[in-house]
Amino acid sequence: MAAMNLAPSERAQRLREELLDFMEHAVRPAEPVYREQLRAAGDPHAVPPVMEELKREARSRGLWNLFLPHETRWGGGLSNVDYAPLAEISGMSPLAPEAMNCSAPDTGNMELLALFGTEEQQERWLAPLMDGEIRSCFMMTEPDVASSDATNISCRIERDGDEYVINGRKWWTTGAADPRCRIGILLGVTDPGAEPHRRHSMVLIPTDTPGVTVVRDLHVFGYNHRESHCEIRLEDVRVPREHLLGREGEGFRMAQARLGPGRIHHCMRAIGRAERALELLCRRALERRAFGRTLAEHGVVGEWIAESRIEIDQARLLTLRAAWLIDT
Repeated sequence: MAAMNLAPSERAQRLREELLDFMEHAVRPAEPVYREQLRAAGDPHAVPPVMEELKREARSRGLWNLFLPHETRWGGGLSNVDYAPLAEISGMSPLAPEAMNCSAPDTGNMELLALFGTEEQQERWLAPLMDGEIRSCFMMTEPDVASSDATNISCRIERDGDEYVINGRKWWTTGAADPRCRIGILLGVTDPGAEPHRRHSMVLIPTDTPGVTVVRDLHVFGYNHRESHCEIRLEDVRVPREHLLGREGEGFRMAQARLGPGRIHHCMRAIGRAERALELLCRRALERRAFGRTLAEHGVVGEWIAESRIEIDQARLLTLRAAWLIDT
């Protein structure tokens, strides 16, 4: 195996400096504004106006569509090793990924459309997604099967003349309740008699297609996440055969192409959130006093901080190694 090189490119280093400035001077000051606008809207899935301001600012700084490893007219072109530290910085705030048009599930859906979409599909759906004009959802997980094994997916996609007819249930469909969600990419069974990894295909389903019903927005550990994670019912949903993404029987392979880099993005953002939590922990330990000393002067607190530092660094190095393996 070749020697592992985790050094960022010159472009990635420049973007890192720009992103740090964007986080400090634009994103963090916008967080209380965002929370207040969301509260005032009275809808957990509303789009606070400050987000559009952040998107314009990010785009003007060149911090747009950085996730895409393929160079396009909308941006992209970074390796996973280059993008991973940028994803970490963006993960320090819940606002930054969306502001940079680098948030799930759109990132993975844009990668699918860039890799496997026809020219017509790219113009109709990829272009507005990469311009940040619409949002999307990915319909894979199902309530009736163990969907962590994607070969279990059972939603049916059947041909009927020049159309596909879709029937099934999906859930944990992130983003489906967002008022800007216009398109979903669905994984389902087109050939139940084929071997397990060749049974599935992907189709593009506009969210206003008759027969598509958002049943409910599922809570996660008691929380209703702004992005939404919905249960969806599909009853005799009809789409033209031109809405097939890629080729029939390639759905499982395409799902892996989508989910692999996406997991790296999620991991790095989580590490960024952990870094911010550690920052708050250290600040609290220096400010809070107990038994005549700051918390930082109590040995057990210092031990907790040291353990956290080690665990975050371990997770970062493991994730960077995975990014390097995907690249190489």
